[in-house]
Amino acid sequence: MTVSKEYLANAEPEKPNQRFGTRHYIVFMLFLGMANAYVMRTNMSVAIVAMVNQTAIEKDAEVFDDECPDTDYGEDTHDSGQDGEFIWSTSMQGYILSSFFYGYVITQIPFGLLAKRYGAMRFLGWGMLINSVFAFVVPVAARQGGAGWLIAVRFIQGLGEGPIVPCTHAMLAKWIPPNERSRVGSIVYSGAQFGTVISMPLSGLLADHGFDGGWPSIFYVFGIIGTVWSIAFLLTCHEDPVTHPSIREDEKKYIQQSLWGNASVHIPPIPWTSIAKSLPFYAILLAHLGQNYGYETLMTELPTYMKQVLRFSIKTNGVLSALPYLAMWLFSIVVGWVADWMLTSGRVNHTWTRKISNSIGQYGPAIALIIASYTGCSRALTVAILTVGVGLNGGIYAGFKINHLDITPRYAGVLMAFTNCSANLAGLLAPIAAGNIIEGKPTIAQWRIVFVIAACVYLFTATFYNVFASGARQFWDDPENDEPQKPSIEAPSHSEANGNNGTTLTHRTVNEQTS
Repeated sequence: MTVSKEYLANAEPEKPNQRFGTRHYIVFMLFLGMANAYVMRTNMSVAIVAMVNQTAIEKDAEVFDDECPDTDYGEDTHDSGQDGEFIWSTSMQGYILSSFFYGYVITQIPFGLLAKRYGAMRFLGWGMLINSVFAFVVPVAARQGGAGWLIAVRFIQGLGEGPIVPCTHAMLAKWIPPNERSRVGSIVYSGAQFGTVISMPLSGLLADHGFDGGWPSIFYVFGIIGTVWSIAFLLTCHEDPVTHPSIREDEKKYIQQSLWGNASVHIPPIPWTSIAKSLPFYAILLAHLGQNYGYETLMTELPTYMKQVLRFSIKTNGVLSALPYLAMWLFSIVVGWVADWMLTSGRVNHTWTRKISNSIGQYGPAIALIIASYTGCSRALTVAILTVGVGLNGGIYAGFKINHLDITPRYAGVLMAFTNCSANLAGLLAPIAAGNIIEGKPTIAQWRIVFVIAACVYLFTATFYNVFASGARQFWDDPENDEPQKPSIEAPSHSEANGNNGTTLTHRTVNEQTS
């Protein structure tokens, strides 16, 4: 008995009528994991303001532009972090803030490869547990060991968070049917914005009113939350539907039929040569590079522009600082649902759905950056553009971000590890480029160069994606082309022992034949 690939590809799997299935619980936990990861990533930027004794630091006079008039609003006259415990220079603060990201970047590819070989769930859970547990060590390291020990602890936290993106992608590939990927991917990865929205104001409150001096409570509270999530994830989640002990049979059948049964079959070695020649892969890679460069410019440089040129600091207003992230979170979910509706309606295929979503997500911010560079001294308009630009950026989650799963479900985690590592390195270039362009002369004209460069990066990478991207599963990840596996010697089944000539096929045997 064999089941052809064409049958599985063209037949409509019967969708379970349950409103909340096991796969939805997995999605919910992955969403919380992504939110927790971004909380751990961003909480230090808030805490360090309260940790440093600002009045004791000899600071260079910040250069301001005089093209726009000064304001009597937008600046915080009360700095709760003015009398912090530590005397760290601005450069030392930069080393502390960046130490997490160095650990995060270098583990992307190793964990992507390990997840492909050994499974993603445990690497994700244990990595985030390490990240969360070491959050408790942050106050002790800072107070007892100084900046050096703090940098080491944050570096280890970054190492622990390394599996979050590639392993999340690998699990989505095993749990989510193709026509649900847009909204599910948008929901899961929008956890990043949700975590940021929660982290920024809550960290500020804890720094002002928390226990043990204020700022340590940031790491204790979020450390507890992260530890609870990690333990719950390890105890209640499973690698795929086949290994899950309590998933309903109709839901497991629906997922496996939608994915050609790939959640349970042997995965052959990674086809490196074919991947290296794949234009759809390079389309995703360049889109990811452009996204991180543009996003870092959009989120880190526009507030600096508003402070130096417009004399208005958006970072001092908790609501305004969280508004762009909130807009991106909500819009990404909307785009995800619309994208899946386009697919299930049969009007648009996967390729065009990804390209349309990604165009919104990258052309939108590009236009916003260009407009922002010509708004002059209009503060309200700049804030509005910042919010709209970042909000539209949410389209990328139903675009290139989930596209790995379309072209190669079995190697999606590996490919995401490579693109995410490269993209994070590209993102580091944005503040470096901006700093060199505006150094000593933060005029509107110089800042316009910064914004236009980022917009051009967005436009080029998005256009390359539109030309070469694909939503079709690539030939080098076609299970029909796999080398046949040697049959394992198994004990005869009950039916064979009773003379049924072996006509009863086990669930595993059917899966192997469909692969």
